[in-house]
Amino acid sequence: MTDALRFTETNSADDSKGRTWGLEGNLFWFIAGGAFAFVALLLFLFSALKMSFAVSLVIAAMPLLLSLVYVFRFRQGKPAAYDIDCLDFWLRGSGFGPDPLKQPPHPLCSTRRPTDIS
Repeated sequence: MTDALRFTETNSADDSKGRTWGLEGNLFWFIAGGAFAFVALLLFLFSALKMSFAVSLVIAAMPLLLSLVYVFRFRQGKPAAYDIDCLDFWLRGSGFGPDPLKQPPHPLCSTRRPTDIS
């Protein structure tokens, strides 16, 4: 019987969804969609509605900026469902645990006790 350790290759740590342009998983599509909306809105405002180029550029930059903020603030480098958890926290407040700011004072810990003579 040999006492040498036996090594086998496994893929136990291969849980990555890949990277595109340094972005995790499919986050590239959010940026591409924001860029597409930027170009389409810029062309529509500047060509069809005859707005000035500066005003069209500012208005059309909104979808691209929103997609960039969403990806880099709420998705890139964060755990799964972080964006949904943040939205749920903002809409409904804290989850299962008690919120110390909304708790009534304990009746036995009042600041004025019956034995106080003031």
